[in-house]
Amino acid sequence: MKNGFDLLIFDWDGTLIDSIDWIARCLQAAANDTRHETPDYQAAKNVIGLSIERAIEALYSDANADEILELVARYETAYFSKQISRDDLFLGVYEMLDSLKNAGFKLAIATGKTREGLDEAMSATNTRDLFCITRCADETESKPHPLMLHEIMAHTQISPERTLMVGDSTHDLQMALNAGIASIGVASGAHDSEQLKNCQPLYCFLQITELLPYLI
Repeated sequence: MKNGFDLLIFDWDGTLIDSIDWIARCLQAAANDTRHETPDYQAAKNVIGLSIERAIEALYSDANADEILELVARYETAYFSKQISRDDLFLGVYEMLDSLKNAGFKLAIATGKTREGLDEAMSATNTRDLFCITRCADETESKPHPLMLHEIMAHTQISPERTLMVGDSTHDLQMALNAGIASIGVASGAHDSEQLKNCQPLYCFLQITELLPYLI
């Protein structure tokens, strides 16, 4: 494959789908509903990519276990109240993924979402068949721990040297660093280019579809 990669692992929220604003608003709504201090918008964005439990813990370090459970439940109620469709994918994403798969790349997802959340999103966007494996934070370690990347590489039997992680947050790119694989940042979601560059990506694109001419 061009540039030496066979396996492309994508984050979901903010990388393939335009969902960062909605997630941040839902985190704020969960705080309002439980009478916790409402995080500012950037603080809410900064934790996107972590598992929802880790995200809540990062926002509310003094919260006890019961409070965290309630915040998670309120967040999930808010999040699942919105019906999504393929139109929520960033422009050109479906066509890009289809082209990459047809070119022979293996495609995978590594996300901080729950399995329920990812399955619903993939069904709504009709993208399930594009990916050979998906891993979610509630069935493995949360980012930036590298376990989900190791599990994907083991499943596909593709080495770290031939694997590329693509994500919009420092959690994604730090996970790639921890796994010893290359990464590309996309400044379309949680973190801007300057933040992403701190995690040593090969490139930092403004739009995810810039990946296609880079690889093919």
